[in-house]
Amino acid sequence: MSGLTTDATPDAIARGAALLRDGRLVAFPTETVYGLGADATSEAAVAALFAAKGRPANNPLIAHVADIDAARDEALFDDRAERLARRFWPGPLTLVLPRSENSTLVPQVSAGLTTVALRVPDHPVAAALLRQAGRPIAAPSANPSGRLSPTTAAHVSDGLGDRVALVLDGGPCPVGLESTVIGLAGEARLLRPGGLSRADIEAEIGPLAAPEGDVLIAPGMTTSHYAPTLPLRLNVDQARDGEALLGFGSCPEATLNLSPTGDLDEAAANLYAMLHALDRAEFSAIAVMAIPGAGAGLAINDRLRRGAADTDQPKQAHG
Repeated sequence: MSGLTTDATPDAIARGAALLRDGRLVAFPTETVYGLGADATSEAAVAALFAAKGRPANNPLIAHVADIDAARDEALFDDRAERLARRFWPGPLTLVLPRSENSTLVPQVSAGLTTVALRVPDHPVAAALLRQAGRPIAAPSANPSGRLSPTTAAHVSDGLGDRVALVLDGGPCPVGLESTVIGLAGEARLLRPGGLSRADIEAEIGPLAAPEGDVLIAPGMTTSHYAPTLPLRLNVDQARDGEALLGFGSCPEATLNLSPTGDLDEAAANLYAMLHALDRAEFSAIAVMAIPGAGAGLAINDRLRRGAADTDQPKQAHG
């Protein structure tokens, strides 16, 4: 590959780790989506990340770490956090926890809050990069703030261009939706549905409450988010003239189909890639068929609702 994008070979990963330690921005694959990485212990690097995305400073970031021990250095773990981390890390789960007094994360990572959001990703490229960087890496989705998340290296390059020092291409992201975010600074709360099901989490620690208040304590909580440039029209039976139709289940007339067999995990993995593919000028809008709300459908519908929030209005940029 040419330019800023390169296959994620061991040499390229080592170069990416060196760039991160030098305060540069590096995009890399995780099992969920591609992340835009910056040294989470550097004020300058985190500021550059916010600027590259056009992300509001009040929208916290997730710090990615290599293992549970590294996470314990940054946050206070109670029994619930320990159980979830042991069961689901590495994996598509982010925990929002009280910040440790010895945390190395700069305050901008958590938007000045007393909590921090932490994750151990389950992807060989991400794992190798984090080990070699040797520090927490803030890594929101590698796209302009508020727009569709990237699930391929090409999506990153198209969205961010030369604002990134290096894009490590590890192929398509297998989960295809961002991590599930659980708040544990008090009552356990589901702050963002994602790649790990609510049922699996509740089986470990019991019922989850809804978010509380208007303060952004985790990524993905803004009303408008994950938006294509075209308007989204949801829960349709058929497309109107000029619209692309994003199907689910049996739908021969669909322009693209998230899962012809009605598999929600397949639909989740395909969601962003297909929205990217349909987000082009030949269509007037993207019409999306109804998606069941069970399992991965909870997260799919969350992303679609937020992506459609500004339909027929000027798009607002949120991180």
